Amino acid sequence: MAWYDEAVFYHIYPLGLTGAPKQNDYGEPVHRLNTLLPWIGHLKKLGFTALYIGPLFQSVGHGYETTDYRLLDSRLGTNEDLKNFVAACHEAGLKVIFDGVFNHTGRDFFAFKDIQKNREGSAYRDWYCSVNFWGNTEYNDGFSYENWGGYNLLVKLNQRNPAVRDYICDVIRFWVSEFDVDGIRLDAADVLDFEFMKALRRTADQVKPDFWLMGEVIHGDYSRWANENTLHSVTNYALHKALYSGHNDHNYFEIAHTVQRTGGLVPAHIKLYNFVDNHDVERIITKLMNKAHYLPVHVLLYTLPGIPSVYYGSEFGVEGRKERWSDDSLRPCISLDEHRGDYEHNPCTALIASLGRIHRQYQQDLVWGDYRQLSLTTQQYVFARGKLIVAVNNADGEAWLNVEANAPAYVGLLSGRRIESGGGRLNFNLPGSGGDIFAPDDGEAKPAAPVCEKAPEPVKAEPAAPAHEDVLEPVQVKPLAREGKQPEPPKAPEQKPKLEVIQRPQEEPKEEPRPEDVEIPDIPYDLMTVSQLQAVILAKMAKNGPVTERMRQDVIENIWHNSLVNWANSFR
Repeated sequence: MAWYDEAVFYHIYPLGLTGAPKQNDYGEPVHRLNTLLPWIGHLKKLGFTALYIGPLFQSVGHGYETTDYRLLDSRLGTNEDLKNFVAACHEAGLKVIFDGVFNHTGRDFFAFKDIQKNREGSAYRDWYCSVNFWGNTEYNDGFSYENWGGYNLLVKLNQRNPAVRDYICDVIRFWVSEFDVDGIRLDAADVLDFEFMKALRRTADQVKPDFWLMGEVIHGDYSRWANENTLHSVTNYALHKALYSGHNDHNYFEIAHTVQRTGGLVPAHIKLYNFVDNHDVERIITKLMNKAHYLPVHVLLYTLPGIPSVYYGSEFGVEGRKERWSDDSLRPCISLDEHRGDYEHNPCTALIASLGRIHRQYQQDLVWGDYRQLSLTTQQYVFARGKLIVAVNNADGEAWLNVEANAPAYVGLLSGRRIESGGGRLNFNLPGSGGDIFAPDDGEAKPAAPVCEKAPEPVKAEPAAPAHEDVLEPVQVKPLAREGKQPEPPKAPEQKPKLEVIQRPQEEPKEEPRPEDVEIPDIPYDLMTVSQLQAVILAKMAKNGPVTERMRQDVIENIWHNSLVNWANSFR
């Protein structure tokens, strides 16, 4: 049993949260990382046990074009700041993992600078893929090279070069000895060399007990990456997509099918990293057509098999829309001071705090308990995790449900109500866009906290001053009073939604052509644009059978170049 199996993660993009400049002038360090110290108390208050923070190390822009793996980005501070920050997290009982950007470096990385200076005579000419001294780039280097995602700013490392492999493994050893980090999230793991990942796993097993390697993987058979030889876990993009579209389409079959399919891809002891938003995708409150679905979405995030993670600001209902040329709106600066009242008055924050307490109290069930589907329709979904019963409703109106039960009575951990079961069945209702987690009433089951009836409103994040420096104390929330025996459902219950429904505004029509209308050039996939790759995949799908609208939408929503290349190559 490792710490990460039982973890509840909080995810921070530090350059955004601290309001750092978009470009690095490599000047004197500015100690912005220290402004995140008060957030440690915030994480504890909401029940998080681990922090994924990154990218952290010296880079020229967004952080993924690394200049120096051994130096904290000067826009965030010094190595001493990072050492103290991790130590403060550990003192508070939080594990910490860094972003490991090992697929590519920036152009200011020492090895690339040496190639620019010494060309064919550089000792590092084989550190990068496909260096061609007969070619050129828009930077007029006088040579070309393989990049990541079509961006020459990101120079692809030759992971099959033993010198590169040894260097990165030494970086991991340095991060552990210098900062005492507990694990690494591997950026772009779906395009990393498998032998390279095996070397990273051997290093991870040596540097620290239960050192965790989690990889960013978007599509594919997750067991290729998450197994005994390579990584401990990968990002569960399949469930991420199902959680929001399953609510927008009022289709819980999609979510249930995804749970069964991904569960069959990896052994039971390997737990995937679950999330509803992150620094690369739109905020969940923005994606949901009915903002009140924030509640059932997060109930599922915390109770379905896997390791739950919340992206900073989403616990406040912060909005963020994916833009074609910028991710700035996904990575805002947020003032913790401005959200002091959210613990009591913001339904999003109250819900996350409640789910954190429930996950801690019923860890054995939500981490190690069997998953059993009890009832499934397009609009209602009920399943068991160990002795718990989890139920969600995506309909606008109230729904009555009747499912198998093993205890004489249950307590709703979110609602606070007590329900007696009869004849081995539990009969209960859920409000529109609602959800609850029922625990057997053994005298110790207590509601986590009342949940606001008001639907969450999206919050727009504005650039803000650094947060306050005092650590927040844990919030005390009084449990709701228990109810008596649940009455039988009325014959025709009135369908009145209890939560306000807020419709997502209509988006402006995009000018991009439909992928089906894009001409497919006769060039390698690596050289194609995103729209051309989407056209290739749709054409290959059509050869294998009818392409449904949902299949087409899956392709359209994937805008990651390397993921599309892998997808195109996967067809036989």
